[in-house]
Amino acid sequence: MPTIDLSRYEKKKPPRSPQKNDRGGLMAFLNKDISFGSQELSDKKKEFLYMELSSLLQAGINLKSSFELITASQEKEKDKQSFQDIQERVLQGTAFSQALEKSGKFSIYEIFSLEIGEETGKLTEVLQDLARFYQNKVKQRRKIISSLSYPCIVLCTSMGAIFFMLEFVVPMFSDIFTRFGGQLPWITSQIIRISKTMESNFFPAMLFFASITGFLWYSRKTERFRKNFSRLLLKIPLAGNLVQKIYLARFCNSMRLLISAHIPLLRAISLSRQMIGYYPIESSLQMVEDDILQGHSLHQSLAQFSIYPAKMIMLLKIGEESNKLDYFFARISEQYIDEVEYKTATLSSMMEPFIVIFLGLIVGTILIAMYLPMFEMSNSFH
Repeated sequence: MPTIDLSRYEKKKPPRSPQKNDRGGLMAFLNKDISFGSQELSDKKKEFLYMELSSLLQAGINLKSSFELITASQEKEKDKQSFQDIQERVLQGTAFSQALEKSGKFSIYEIFSLEIGEETGKLTEVLQDLARFYQNKVKQRRKIISSLSYPCIVLCTSMGAIFFMLEFVVPMFSDIFTRFGGQLPWITSQIIRISKTMESNFFPAMLFFASITGFLWYSRKTERFRKNFSRLLLKIPLAGNLVQKIYLARFCNSMRLLISAHIPLLRAISLSRQMIGYYPIESSLQMVEDDILQGHSLHQSLAQFSIYPAKMIMLLKIGEESNKLDYFFARISEQYIDEVEYKTATLSSMMEPFIVIFLGLIVGTILIAMYLPMFEMSNSFH
């Protein structure tokens, strides 16, 4: 079997952090696919490509004809052109994995896995594994979004209603109270004061928040920002644990896929580090690579970092001792995915009544504050 040139895939290692137990930063909450300006195909398109290609190859259709069928099925001209470029490279004799690499739309993780599949004659199996990997990733993201979308919509609607009342309704009542004169109740005067403050500072506040948003947007890829932001996020109750489980599931799933494709452990760790995009795991894996090169086991190296739970470390220890790391990575990934789905559904069901209660209290307080002077004026007339 011809050898695979690993030097083509080597990337410059980031500087080693002096603190091993540091929890690092976060570039995105759900998925890198939603980041603007990404050159790679979306997870959904990758899932479709690998699923269709593996099915066609398994049916006995050669790679050339399979890719022609997939290219012809593309509706968007941009996607069709991208696939045609890959197809032309394959027709010119370029290996399928190298054709994907030259397109710049696929991760090093996928390219290396596919090259292993080509070299070992198991391309169909690798394609099926990649299809399942992205299918699970898309499914997980959809469940999270569907669980949190309703509470978020209700919250935004609530904030919009409160803003409308403070910006338009309260000033109308304020004018009426000014014409009548007299001493206003404490709660009414406070609501009117908040409304006037918001009205006079609306545009400066919008400019301030826009500036902060712009600063965060341009700083989001710096190591310092990712490190500090993720450290802050991980300390938030419920949300921090949820984010941790999401990325641990992705890490375990990627390790399962790479190890089952017979990729050496060190190379699998390196590839996972390059494609995770989550600072606490990404920074820790660099040090894990160094520790393994010095003779430490995987579970011992991971145990140094608090981002990896003790239960996960114990399962990986059993996996190393029984030479079934891919099986245990798969089990851990499934467990974390189930936990994320359960906690997301629980968080969604908990948020809904709290948001309704919050809206009711705020709107009720504003209404009482506005009508209370009217009741007092009505009593004074009697």
